[in-house]
Amino acid sequence: MNRIGVGFVGAGWMGSVQLRRLSERPDVCIVGLFEPNVERGVGVLTELGLPAELLVRDYQQLVENPDVEAIWLVSPNSHHGPQAVAAMKAGKHVFCEKPPATTFTDFAREVELERANSHLITFVDYILYFDPMEQKLRRMAAEGEFGRLTQVQINYRHPINISGDKRWKLSRSIMGDAIGMGINHGVSVLVHLLAHQTAPVGVYATSLPAQVRSFEADPIWNIQIRFEDGACGLCLGNIDSGNGYDAYHNVRGTNGGFVFDSQTDQPRKVRYYSPATGDRWVYPLDAPRCRSEGFGQLTWPENITTPDSGNVVEHQTTQCVAHFLECVHAGRPSPLSFANSAIIGEIGWAAQMSAATRKEIPLPLDVDAAREFFTARG
Repeated sequence: MNRIGVGFVGAGWMGSVQLRRLSERPDVCIVGLFEPNVERGVGVLTELGLPAELLVRDYQQLVENPDVEAIWLVSPNSHHGPQAVAAMKAGKHVFCEKPPATTFTDFAREVELERANSHLITFVDYILYFDPMEQKLRRMAAEGEFGRLTQVQINYRHPINISGDKRWKLSRSIMGDAIGMGINHGVSVLVHLLAHQTAPVGVYATSLPAQVRSFEADPIWNIQIRFEDGACGLCLGNIDSGNGYDAYHNVRGTNGGFVFDSQTDQPRKVRYYSPATGDRWVYPLDAPRCRSEGFGQLTWPENITTPDSGNVVEHQTTQCVAHFLECVHAGRPSPLSFANSAIIGEIGWAAQMSAATRKEIPLPLDVDAAREFFTARG
């Protein structure tokens, strides 16, 4: 298998973990690292056993390097859009941390460039897509275990780290908005869970200013998503929560339901009912209880993980890295490419428009109208 030349951007908390994953793979060659903090960049390279000479002082050195086939973006949010656009214009594949962009113009341009250059592989890291519980839940829903889904609530409350050099997350101009900063994880789970059945057609949202820390952008969001078949999705998000990480799921269908509570003890985190359970709630992470109630066959494997934490070290980084590289090797678009995952970004932009106008915003977005709206807002 050919080695993919990677130009890596950003050696912070998230970047250092992903760079480690790449350094472990025989099908990757790290061609260069752009990290403005020279001391940190050299330190991460040394820790991974990579030569310090890989550190470059200018992003353009990666973009213009013919040995770089893919650009890997783990820079602060406001850099994602311009850096991705520059890379795609130079014919590079792009792995991009969420959000894909902090301006609607850059977001729309990324989608346009991908659609005009089908050979380019792009990816937005909505990492919960790879969580084992989320994958199992999507399969159960797609196989009709809960009937037709009618109401789905997915929370994403995460008191994001703003200590030290992470204080840039308080700045609207760098962070962008709270949906892009993390709440879009909940949106992505919701959209993918219903994708087998229906598509989103409208967004109504409200927001609140910071209550705990000094975020310039509203950190608290309530996003209602209307689907084509009448199903309703609700995402309650807060990146300034003082009550710990919360990825609560409540899924209801015509024949069953599913609840995940990240803040309770392991045996009770997951419960569901369906015709297969005799319409009784079962707790698949509690093997003794399942066996005692006659549902031993429904017990989940002991090693299955659930989305309990916002700590990247506990995320499925190995899986997301492997997925993108497999897509590059195969020349196969990812379901999380700029274009294929555009609806997730559009929901975020539509939520901002809705909160400002107090009206439902139809989906898919009218690109010209959205560009005009966000240009007027500056």
